[in-house]
Amino acid sequence: MLNNYFPVLLFIAVGLAVGVAPMVLGRLLAPYKPDPEKLSPYECGFEPFEEARMRFDVRYYLIAILFILFDLEVAFLLPWASIVKELAGIETVRMFGFVEMFVFLGILVIGYVYVWKKGALDWE
Repeated sequence: MLNNYFPVLLFIAVGLAVGVAPMVLGRLLAPYKPDPEKLSPYECGFEPFEEARMRFDVRYYLIAILFILFDLEVAFLLPWASIVKELAGIETVRMFGFVEMFVFLGILVIGYVYVWKKGALDWE
């Protein structure tokens, strides 16, 4: 029974060793001489203007999420584009592949127009 799981356990042990060993060796072998200037937050050579955990506007997150959403949808076009010649060669699938991609692009355009009309892309 253990023979079946031994490669998995070995993989986990090596992964943990590779991740933890450099940190432990760095802590043990490197000189550790903290001073207040070394431990202070760094912001282009100036003292920090505000606290590092300031709040961001919600619109920033909205645009970031919309970018990820549309970027992933466009990433779905790549597999279709890579086999479009093969789809065109098969008589029974030719029209189906063409219509399927236009339905997908139509949904993508409708979503983009909806987001645009709602004003989610406007930065005031």
